[in-house]
Amino acid sequence: MAEVIHPDEILDEIEVSDLLTKALSLKKDNFRLSQACAAYANEKIELSYSFANDDTYQFTTLRVVIDPETEVPSITEIIPPAVFYENEMKELFGVKIKMISTDLQNRLYRIEEETPMIPKKGGN
Repeated sequence: MAEVIHPDEILDEIEVSDLLTKALSLKKDNFRLSQACAAYANEKIELSYSFANDDTYQFTTLRVVIDPETEVPSITEIIPPAVFYENEMKELFGVKIKMISTDLQNRLYRIEEETPMIPKKGGN
């Protein structure tokens, strides 16, 4: 087991085109996906994929800031447990995630309102 003293918490803001490469690199370095989430801020969508290394307690977050119309590649072929996080991003925030291994077609939460976490046009 690796010695742990004071691991860094890293926030790495990356381009959407680097998401798959960075996720694969973290997986190869023995990191696991610990959470992924989306947030709407300043008319952009922030996607955060957080990874933890259980041997070193290192914590790294990959952050992708996109326009709402930007397509994002799914990481589910590399990290299968991301399927629920990515379906949530798609359903609640309208993120255009391409090639999710199991796309639930906006039926994860079975809600009537489309993309409830994004402000509606006109303020209502």
